[in-house]
Amino acid sequence: MNLRRRFFQFVIPSIVSMWIFSLYTMVDGMFVSHGVGERALAAVNLSMPFTSLVFTLGILLATGTSTVISIALGQEDLDRARNYFNQNLCVTAGISVLLAAAVLLNLEQVALFLGATPATLGFVKQYVGVIACFAVFFTISYNLEVQVKANGAPQVSTIGVFACALMNMGLDALFVLGFGWGVWGAALATGLAQVTSTAIFFIYFFTHRERLRLGRFTPEPGIYRRIVPLGLSDGLSELSNGIVIFLFNLTILRVIGEDAVVSYTIISYVNTLVLMTMIGTTQGIQPLVSFHLGAGEREICHKLLRCGLMLILLFSVGAFAAVWLGAGGIVGLFLPTGEGGLFAYSVGALRQYAPVFLIMGFNVLMAGFFTAVERPAASFAISFSRGLVLLAGCLAVLSAVWGERGVWAAPLASESLCLVLTAGLSLRYVRALRRGGKDVRPEEA
Repeated sequence: MNLRRRFFQFVIPSIVSMWIFSLYTMVDGMFVSHGVGERALAAVNLSMPFTSLVFTLGILLATGTSTVISIALGQEDLDRARNYFNQNLCVTAGISVLLAAAVLLNLEQVALFLGATPATLGFVKQYVGVIACFAVFFTISYNLEVQVKANGAPQVSTIGVFACALMNMGLDALFVLGFGWGVWGAALATGLAQVTSTAIFFIYFFTHRERLRLGRFTPEPGIYRRIVPLGLSDGLSELSNGIVIFLFNLTILRVIGEDAVVSYTIISYVNTLVLMTMIGTTQGIQPLVSFHLGAGEREICHKLLRCGLMLILLFSVGAFAAVWLGAGGIVGLFLPTGEGGLFAYSVGALRQYAPVFLIMGFNVLMAGFFTAVERPAASFAISFSRGLVLLAGCLAVLSAVWGERGVWAAPLASESLCLVLTAGLSLRYVRALRRGGKDVRPEEA
């Protein structure tokens, strides 16, 4: 099959899956905003770092496992690939249950840690509590979605995520607007939607047993010394979204005020949509790159990277232009134009944030590529820097120096600094290949 065609066969379903996920979280916010009110919308945003933490757990284990599975398949070691697949499902489920129990036993403390105020505490507790009850479905669903791609059926992931989105939006309308269940109903709709996608992916693996299949496994805990470092990059890319929201919420409450949390809630939804586009591109090429790496075809890995970089460039420019020109319409989805000051402020804040979209995709893609070629140290350095170190530093310094203006300038500054780091690590990778030749082993590159 033509390489470019194969590239799009994997990347497009992955991006669509991420778009659907992002859009249904945005729709979640719209229903809450119009069905309950602005404070409820802010509470959902305060809860989002916990949702990101749950997804991070799923991504951390899914991405690393997908990489070792794809390499095993490229080496035609089917038994080993199946063993990794089934072991990881059990490990993921067990850790998810422990996380849910810990959160439910300390629900109020978790809500306060997330930044809940007296006006939003009840809403945050409702949302986080319900999401925690469905944590195992979030992580297992994501694992199965990623492994479906590794199994050579990326279109099935799109079907599962699309069904999840339809279920979530339909139940949102029923629970929030129809039954008046408010924030609790929105969280319940999201949880039941994850149950739906989990069921679809299980049905696929029960009925398609040619390669990966559900069944018994021989415990091999040592493999997590490879899986965890490989999954850290993508896991931190997702967690960074939650960390960004968490740090911004706390800084906004301290520097600007509670009303600006509503503005940032809208920005975070848009940021999630753009970020998930970049992550979708990255996850689309990862199994292909790992497969060809396992087959000893490093040049094809680099051709796939070039295709990914061109697509990221297209998405980056498109996202910036769409957000800059359409900021008023985007804010209008969540706030009526009659809101006056809050509406105008939100439009201005969104436009100040938009230049970030020109940069962040390149950092995300290169971090994912380094994971796929088993360079976890480089991948981790990029993800950890952009998701925590640089953002936290820029937010603290710029908000202290420029106040409100510095809050909105921090993401662009941190992503720009990270791009310098990414360029340096990429140059180091190229030089290592030239020194060692095309067949240099991943850990030597």
